Amino acid sequence: MSQGLYSDWNIKKEGKFMLKQHPRALSYIFFTEMWERIGFYTLMAILVLYMDRVLGWSDSRKGDWYGLFLGLCYFFPLVGGWLGDRVFGRLKTVRAGAVLMALGYVGLALSSASQTITFSLGLLLVAIGTGIFKVNMSVLVGNIYQDRPQLRDAGFNIYYMGVNLGAMVAPLIATLNNAVFNSYHLSFWVAAVGLVLALLIFQAGRSRLLSADDLRQKNSGQKKTDGQLTPASAAERERLLPAGTAQPAADISGRILALIILFAIVILFWIAFYQNGFALTLFAARSTVLKSWLRPETYQFFEPFFILVLTPVLLLLLDRLRRRGKEPSTPRKIFLGMIFMTAAMFIMVVACLKGGNQDQNIMSPLWLISTYFVVTIAEILISPMGLSYVSKVAPATISGLMMGGWYLAISFGSYGSGLLGKFYSRLAHHQFFLLLAALLALAALLVGLSIKKLERYS
Repeated sequence: MSQGLYSDWNIKKEGKFMLKQHPRALSYIFFTEMWERIGFYTLMAILVLYMDRVLGWSDSRKGDWYGLFLGLCYFFPLVGGWLGDRVFGRLKTVRAGAVLMALGYVGLALSSASQTITFSLGLLLVAIGTGIFKVNMSVLVGNIYQDRPQLRDAGFNIYYMGVNLGAMVAPLIATLNNAVFNSYHLSFWVAAVGLVLALLIFQAGRSRLLSADDLRQKNSGQKKTDGQLTPASAAERERLLPAGTAQPAADISGRILALIILFAIVILFWIAFYQNGFALTLFAARSTVLKSWLRPETYQFFEPFFILVLTPVLLLLLDRLRRRGKEPSTPRKIFLGMIFMTAAMFIMVVACLKGGNQDQNIMSPLWLISTYFVVTIAEILISPMGLSYVSKVAPATISGLMMGGWYLAISFGSYGSGLLGKFYSRLAHHQFFLLLAALLALAALLVGLSIKKLERYS
């Protein structure tokens, strides 16, 4: 086996899904992302509740700030993609993002009803840090699979499991802090510690990740692996040539158009998805039976929990289909995800008609738990698959910018979730969720109509 990237692989059993087939760099990315997500989702579990119970804001004001914060979190990946592509490289940009997030969580921990400026600055720092961190982490995942493209989807699913392991632990931390210490501020301090741990893990894996840093390879024309410098492969050198040289202009234009189509459609998915931190959290606080061990912030535990349970099953199923030549294309997986998300909103429509409209704590927790179960299936089929699609389709010289475009779509959708979320208390709740179901059905239709175009490059 040759030295370099291949030294990170065990390929004795071709065609079988095994963790040993994946590059060791993935483990550092996995745990870095896990701790970063512990910080972020601790914040997300309590953000609306903190604005409601500590700051005393109205639903309308909460919706504005919730949407603006999430929108900025997913707008700054455009900046982060440019910084990673052209200025600092992936590794330095990731480190800068982690530092900014840690400082932001400290600002939130120091905020109060009389110190809302600290709250605002803290959210801004978290948004900037999250944006420049996540886009470059996603590109790193794609880059470490240059020599095993057939495993890229599986790699992104494993990466996404790290995201959701952190997201699963975070609501439990928030629940414990509130139940035992009655403190939202302690949760913000925990988030800051999580970012410090993420930064330390990322630094520990630096030597494994150097070869995945596009800018470093472009500047050096060679890659460093296992402590030695070796010439960059012909494929890598071609990948770093100007776009017009490496690929026909028509091909590049077609790829960009396919990505823009996908970005526009998934905005509707994210508008509905990010109701998990707003409308679904308010439903948990105002309409669902309250239990000492199942608080409003606890419900965000279920979605990442279901992802951790269902993702290995999905990976095994897709691996079996792949070996039989029957695996659905990435765009078809996204189409199925839209169908499942539509079904999840219909569950909430029924829940509201059964009594949830009354804003009394009478509804069984099973309504929300079952909704999160179906949302989870949709998320598995859309979010990691979307990242994988961008990684495969984006022209090499603007891969970071195109990954930023994916996050820009999330930015529009998450900002829209706050704007639309304000209508949760203005409309009958079942009408609110029916509106979301209609938007998702439209998204599914648009994906179906665009399947051939999207599949051309996947």
